[in-house]
Amino acid sequence: MKSFETIIKDKYETLSPGQKKVAKYLIEKLDESAFTTATMIGRKVEVSETTVIRLSYALGFNGFSEMQHYIQQQIVKKSLHPFNSDPKTESRVEEHSSLFTELLEKEILSQRQTNHQLNETELWKVVDVLIKADRIFILGMGASYAPAHWFSFQLHTLREHVTLCPSTGEIYERLADLSDQSVLFVISFPRYSKETLHIAECAKKQGVPLVCVTDRLLSPLGRMADYTLTTEEDSESAAHSITPAIILLDYIIAGMNVKDSVQIQIRQQKLEELYSNYGVFVE
Repeated sequence: MKSFETIIKDKYETLSPGQKKVAKYLIEKLDESAFTTATMIGRKVEVSETTVIRLSYALGFNGFSEMQHYIQQQIVKKSLHPFNSDPKTESRVEEHSSLFTELLEKEILSQRQTNHQLNETELWKVVDVLIKADRIFILGMGASYAPAHWFSFQLHTLREHVTLCPSTGEIYERLADLSDQSVLFVISFPRYSKETLHIAECAKKQGVPLVCVTDRLLSPLGRMADYTLTTEEDSESAAHSITPAIILLDYIIAGMNVKDSVQIQIRQQKLEELYSNYGVFVE
């Protein structure tokens, strides 16, 4: 049985704009769509009931009822057979499922530990410092570069003068632009980079405030920073995962959205105008 998502993918480019809107909704709300009328779906997507019905014909069904029945069958099949039950692969699926379940449980434990030890007072201080800073320089080396890149992008949608430290060159030239009104934001997880430590020391000598997201307060950067946020300490549950770091960074973004909502809204309106005028995104 071909999945409903695959049927839509195969026919998507031939659909009308209205039918594409309905198709996207059906995929995103598959369980709900299986028991909703064509009229209700049309209202939620803001198209006519006729458009919903015409989509079913465009996908090769003999009407909306047949399409909906197909979706219902798929949902039932998935609930009864979440994994391939082929005898040749059953043992391997079970083994991999056990592995993935174990990894997921470790991630969940990591998140709980991060939340449990979260220093909210320190978190709000970091939020205030980032809002008031004239410039923010974000640094993350090695495995810490991925969360640094993500945070830089998110932060740049909220405010101006945000710079991600380049992987090579111009680092110290960028540091020369910082002052005691700026912030060096460092993300540092094992194995700790010597270069990160040297750059942080250079910034401190210039009087630049240092904010650090790290695994423990007594990490090399944790000891040096003016403001330190940590993930779970003394835990091996997420030794190779960036999830705890992303969680803390997301908290910072959320806090800034609350405390600096007016300025952020102004900036994001400007960005949306640019995105729209220059067709930055597909949709």
